[in-house]
Amino acid sequence: MTLPDGLRHDVQTLWDYHDMRHELRPADVGIGLGSHDLGVATCAAELFHAGMFPRVVFTGANAPTTVERFPRGEAVHYREHALALGVPDDAILVEPEARNTGDNITLTRKLLESRGLEVGSVVLISRPYQQRRAYATCKKLWPEVDVICASRPLPLNDYVESIGDVDRVINMLVGDTQRITVYAERGFAVRQGIPGSVAEAYDRLVRAGFRRRLLPQDW
Repeated sequence: MTLPDGLRHDVQTLWDYHDMRHELRPADVGIGLGSHDLGVATCAAELFHAGMFPRVVFTGANAPTTVERFPRGEAVHYREHALALGVPDDAILVEPEARNTGDNITLTRKLLESRGLEVGSVVLISRPYQQRRAYATCKKLWPEVDVICASRPLPLNDYVESIGDVDRVINMLVGDTQRITVYAERGFAVRQGIPGSVAEAYDRLVRAGFRRRLLPQDW
């Protein structure tokens, strides 16, 4: 399962843009953002075992892209996977209601506050191409917290192979790139610059037909 040669450069350009390249350091809590990618829970477990945080919150209900794979909810399945990887049950909190990234942040914050846990720093664990959007959303909704983004450190080709669906990965990359601008315009996230090379790669992939995850223009 490999990227077509004619698309590789543009896809790699978007992939590199969404990687925040944050240097990992210990934080108060890890937050695993629900999605179709179980690798998020794998990364959370690895970082927990590396001593990067003493507890992890898995957050996520379901979306149309995840309900078949995770019928009991993204966060519930993530928790089960982390338990299988040796994370202690008492180190895991589950937030099972979030249906978007904004919910992930606000509902996780409420959960932590309800437990009396003071949080000054978080590691946001997501799919690799969700890092930038997750960061921008967190800085808008929880501006006082120190945010570090993390994902499984896979090269693009290896990530595509792990997902097993080239079209899905490209469509998700294109959709997340659009959301960087649209969500900032609507007040859901802080604004971030988009280099010309990224904008051009995005436009070419949209023209090539990768529109499945685009928001409608009148949204």
